[in-house]
Amino acid sequence: MVLASLLKTKLFAHFETMRPYTLFWCGLVSLLGACLMYGDLPPLSISLLIFVIPVFGWIAGLYLADYFDRTLDAIQKPHRPIPSGKISPREVLCIGALYALLGLGLTLLLPLINLFLVFLAGLLVFLYAKFTKAQGLLGNFNRGAMTVVTYLFGVFSLSSFSSIPSSLWILCLVFFFHDTNSNIIGAIRDVHGDRSGGYVTTPVRYGIRKTLYISMFLSMVYLLLTLGVYSFSDIIPYPTFFLLLLFVGILTLCMMYQILFTAGSELTQRQSLRAHELFVAERIIFASAFIIGTVRLPLLSFSIFLVCLVLTLLSQYLLRQRYELT
Repeated sequence: MVLASLLKTKLFAHFETMRPYTLFWCGLVSLLGACLMYGDLPPLSISLLIFVIPVFGWIAGLYLADYFDRTLDAIQKPHRPIPSGKISPREVLCIGALYALLGLGLTLLLPLINLFLVFLAGLLVFLYAKFTKAQGLLGNFNRGAMTVVTYLFGVFSLSSFSSIPSSLWILCLVFFFHDTNSNIIGAIRDVHGDRSGGYVTTPVRYGIRKTLYISMFLSMVYLLLTLGVYSFSDIIPYPTFFLLLLFVGILTLCMMYQILFTAGSELTQRQSLRAHELFVAERIIFASAFIIGTVRLPLLSFSIFLVCLVLTLLSQYLLRQRYELT
C-alpha cells in the first residue's frame, strides 16, 4: 500500500510537470503548417509524427525550465514537484532528456531539414530556460521564435525550401507575435514572485498596464497579418469555418482583456491566471481555425479541434490552479 501510494504521488508529480493544458497547442501549430502546405490533412502517419514530436519536445522543455527555475520555485511555489521533493533535480533532467530523445528518434522518419529544426528548437528551449526567460521582451521573443520553428517543422515535413509560398512565410510572423503575446500574458500572474526572485520579466520591467498595452498591440498585429494572408492568398479553401473560429478566438481575447483591464491595479494572481487560461483556450481555437479552414472533411477537423479544446480546458480546470498559484 505504501509503495503504491508513493508511485501514485510520483506519477502525478510528473503529470503536473508536463502541464497537459499546454501540450496540444504546439502539436496543432505543427499540424496546421503541414495542412496548409499539403492542402488537406496529410496522411495519418505523417500527421501523427508532426503532432507528437513537437509535444515531446515541449515536455522536454518544460522539464528543463523547471530544473532551472527550482531555486525560484522553492521561494515562490514550494508545492511544485521539485522543491517539494516529489521529483529530484536529477530525475527531472533524465526524464526531460528521455522525451527529447524520443522526439529526436521519431524525427529521423522525416526529411533531413526537420532534424535541423529539432536541434534549432532545442537550442531555443535551452536559451529560454537558462538565460532569456528573465530578460523581459527578449524572453518573450525567444518563446515566439520557438513557436515559429514548430510551425516550420510541420511545413517542411511535406515540402522543400523552394516550394513554400510566400503566404506561408508571412504566417511565421503571425505565430511569432501570437506566442510572444501569450508568453507576456502568462508572466503577469507571477509578477510579484519574479520581482522578488530577480527575474526582470516584461510585467516586472514595464508594469502591468504598459504590459497590457504591449499585448494589445501584438494582438492587433497578428490578427491583421492573419486577415491579410487570408484576404490576399488562397491557402484557406473553406473560409466560412476559418472565419467562424477566428471570430470565436477574438471574442475569447476580448474576455481576457476585460478581466485584466477591469481589475487594473487591483489585479490578483487568480484573476491573471484566469485571463491566461482564456488565452490558452484561444491558442487552441486559433490554431484549429487554420486546420478546419484547410481540411476537406469538416467532421474530422472539428473532431480534432474539440478533442484538443476539451482536454485543454479540463486539464486546466483540474490541475492549473493547484500547480501555478502560490
